[in-house]
Amino acid sequence: MAKKLGIGVIGCGNISKAYFKLSPLFRGMEMRACADINEEAAKARAKEFSLRAESVDGLLKADDIDIVVNLTIPAAHYEVSKQVLDAGKHVYSEKPFVLSVKEGLDLKKRAEKKGLRIGSAPDTFFGGSHQLARHMIDDGKLGKITSGTCHVMSHGMEHWHPNPDFFFLPGGGPILDLGPYYITNLVQLIGPVKRVAALTAIPAKERTISSKPRAGEKIPVSTPTTIHALLEFENGAVITFNASWDVWHSGHAPMELYGEDGTLYMPDPNFFGGDLRYTKGSKPAKKLPKWDHPFQKANEVHSQGPMANYRTAGLADMAIAIREGRPHRCSLDLALHVVDIMTGILKSGDSGKFVDMQTTCERPAALGIKEAKALLAKK
Repeated sequence: MAKKLGIGVIGCGNISKAYFKLSPLFRGMEMRACADINEEAAKARAKEFSLRAESVDGLLKADDIDIVVNLTIPAAHYEVSKQVLDAGKHVYSEKPFVLSVKEGLDLKKRAEKKGLRIGSAPDTFFGGSHQLARHMIDDGKLGKITSGTCHVMSHGMEHWHPNPDFFFLPGGGPILDLGPYYITNLVQLIGPVKRVAALTAIPAKERTISSKPRAGEKIPVSTPTTIHALLEFENGAVITFNASWDVWHSGHAPMELYGEDGTLYMPDPNFFGGDLRYTKGSKPAKKLPKWDHPFQKANEVHSQGPMANYRTAGLADMAIAIREGRPHRCSLDLALHVVDIMTGILKSGDSGKFVDMQTTCERPAALGIKEAKALLAKK
């Protein structure tokens, strides 16, 4: 097998820039081509990053492409990934990789039949803060995790995204759009979920875009934008998860985990970095020193200051895992269980009943300092 696996991207919209920009940080793969139903979008991205622009069919037939990254809108993820697998190529999808367990099981069957891999974002749980939390939990610093809270609250996507329509349609909403970051991190920290319950609402049936170029345009809302959920984990832990795009301000911490011996206050799992605070017993909480983890280090400057951004680390881990014959961390089983949890939450909101999970998964292997360094390209 070649030293580097060839990567092709389908979908050259907003998120594609991060993949093209950050992929050179990692070894084991090489971006080679991109495609989009909008040929001009593909040509523009290809020119920007010195890649080859292809039609979708051309990319799927290309001999130098081993893994296709699916960056289409969520409603198209299943059909596009199915085409990729049927073309005999591995696929790595943006989240959520499917919108139902049924779709996920179909892709799993197709992949297994051809000996192919499926991977899915998010990979932010690879971040130094989240892996330090994993290290502390695995070392028993908190004792058994018994409960916790997660909160992701804002006033929606229409204030910054140029084309926010799909966020407010089935397949979007804060659960399916932002939930993967929080729920994936919870599963990698404390294991799979047994059942869920939720209350859901659509407080505003219409949104007004305030971002350019469509400022002032109104768009319909047909998926819940406020969700209050309960997650019961297989280990007995109970987590409250609140997600809303109907909140202007909130003082809740993004994630808190309560153990028999202590508490962890965690940063937003939508990002790789951030401060981690810990308290043992009744002692005051203190900020932990930064772990010498490569995905903790700031590598970009944003409006809020220096930030760590290592998106595509999950894709690199998958490419290297294929070559090494080991499981990849952003696996199909993990992603499918997260989809099961998220769709279960929405189903519970509709029915008013607890929903049992149809799937389970193993926690992905921890990504410690040594393992994270092994993903990086040599300078």
